[in-house]
Amino acid sequence: MKVKIWLIGFFAGLLGSFVAIMIFWGIYSPQNIETVNNKNNLINDFYESQENNHSNIIEPVLFSNNENSGETNFTHSIELGLPAVVHVKTQYNQPNYTLYDFIFGTSPRHSTPVMSSGSGVIISSDGYIITNNYVINNAETIEVVLNNKNSYPAKIVGRDATTDIALLKVEADNLPNINYGDSDDLKIGEWVIAIGNPFNLTSTATAGIVSAKARNINIMSNNMAIESFIQTDAAVNPGNSGGALINTKGELVGINTAIASKNGSFVGYSFAVPVNIVRKVVADLVEFGEVQRAYLGLDMVDIDAQIAKKLDITNIEGVYVARVWDNGAADKAGMKTGDIIVAINSNQVNSNSELLENLSRFRPGETISILIKRDNKPKKIKVKLQNKYGETGLTQSQSIERLGARFEPISNNDKVRLKINSGVRVTDVMPGKFAANGVQKGFIIVRINNTYINSVEDIQKLINDTDGIFLEGIYPNGATAYYAIKL
Repeated sequence: MKVKIWLIGFFAGLLGSFVAIMIFWGIYSPQNIETVNNKNNLINDFYESQENNHSNIIEPVLFSNNENSGETNFTHSIELGLPAVVHVKTQYNQPNYTLYDFIFGTSPRHSTPVMSSGSGVIISSDGYIITNNYVINNAETIEVVLNNKNSYPAKIVGRDATTDIALLKVEADNLPNINYGDSDDLKIGEWVIAIGNPFNLTSTATAGIVSAKARNINIMSNNMAIESFIQTDAAVNPGNSGGALINTKGELVGINTAIASKNGSFVGYSFAVPVNIVRKVVADLVEFGEVQRAYLGLDMVDIDAQIAKKLDITNIEGVYVARVWDNGAADKAGMKTGDIIVAINSNQVNSNSELLENLSRFRPGETISILIKRDNKPKKIKVKLQNKYGETGLTQSQSIERLGARFEPISNNDKVRLKINSGVRVTDVMPGKFAANGVQKGFIIVRINNTYINSVEDIQKLINDTDGIFLEGIYPNGATAYYAIKL
C-alpha cells in the first residue's frame, strides 16, 4: 500500500514538473520574447534618435562615372524598400438615412458598404505598419496585402490627426521591414524614391528629387496640424498615400501623404511627412496609444520683408512671437510678445512649419533650449514644455474595445464654455460600434441612458449591464447630438 502511494506521488510530481516547464516555455519562448523586443525597439529607437540623429551607415546607390552613359540605377534601393510596402484595403458601412430618420432621430436600418485603399510601410518584423490616418479613417475592417500577395487582417494601434499618421498591427512574424533614415540629412536636389499602390497598381516605384523641405500647404483641417512636408517631384497618385519615400540607401525618410493638383492626379508636386516626425509618433502610439504633443503656448508668424519693415527687424530670420498665452510654457519661461525665435536646441528655424517640426519631437515635461532675439540681442531661454491642458505631465486616454473608442475626462474650462456639468470626450474612434453609428472624434458624452457621465469608469459600468445604450452629448462647436446604439 505504501509503495502504491509513493508511486502515485512520484508520477504526480513528475507530471506537475512537466506542466510547469511547458507553461514557462509558452511565456518565455523565443517567439514571445521577439515580439516584446520588437515593441520595445520601436520605443527605444525614438529615445536613441534624440541622442544620435545619424542613421546607421549603409552604402548609398552608386551612379556611373561615365558621362556618356547617363545611367542612374535605383535597383538596390528599391530591392530594400519594395518588400516592406503593403497595400492597405479598408471597408465601412455608410448609413442610408431616410426622411423618417431625420424627423424622428432614429438610426438608419440600411447601409451601403464603402471600400477604399492606400499604402503602408512595415517597420518591424512582427507586423507594425505605418500608414496615413485618412487612409483608415472610418474603417470598420482593414486588410493588409503584402508584396508577396499574402494578406492579413489589421487592427489600429493608434493614430494622430495632427500629423496624419496611423499605426496598424497584423499578427505575423518574420515580415520584411524597412529601416528608419534621417529626414534632417536630406538635401535639396537629393534623389528619393516613392513606393506605393497608385490606382491599385501594386508595388509601384517612382523616382524624383527633393524639391523643398518644411513645406506647409494648408491641407489639414485640424487647427493643431503639423505641416512640414518634404516636397518631391517623384510621381505620386491616389493610392500612394501612406507609402514609403526612401533615400538611395533604401532607408525610410518620409511617408507619402499628399499631392498638389487641380485634377486629383500627379502634376509634379508630391508631399511626404518627414520620418523624424513619424518615428516619435510611432513611439508614442506603441507606448501610450496616443501622441504626447508638447506645446509652447505661443502664436507665431513667419517673418517676410513686409513684416520685417513694419516691425523694424534688421535681419529676416527666425519666427516672430505675436502672442504669449497666459500661464503657458513660454510665459512661465519669460518669453514676450515681439521676441524672435531663431533656434530650438541649436536647430535653426526660419518658418512656423520648421518650428513645429522641431517641437513635435518632444514630449510634455521635457525642457528645451530656445535661442531668441530681443531688442536685436541674442538670448537663450530654457522652456519646460506643457501638454494640451497646460500641465507638464503626460496624458493618456482609456479605451473601451466593445465600443471601439478611446475616452478622456473633459477639463473644467470645457465645462464652462459648453455650459455642461459633466462629460467624457471621445478622443479617437476605431472600427466598432461608435464608427458604425456615426459617433465622431471630439464628441462629449454627457448622459448615457439618462445617467450623467463623469468618468470612463461610468461608461464601462453602464455598458456591462445592458444590450443597448442611448447617448446624449455635445460636439466642441456646440452642436448637440444623440445616438442609439445596440451592443
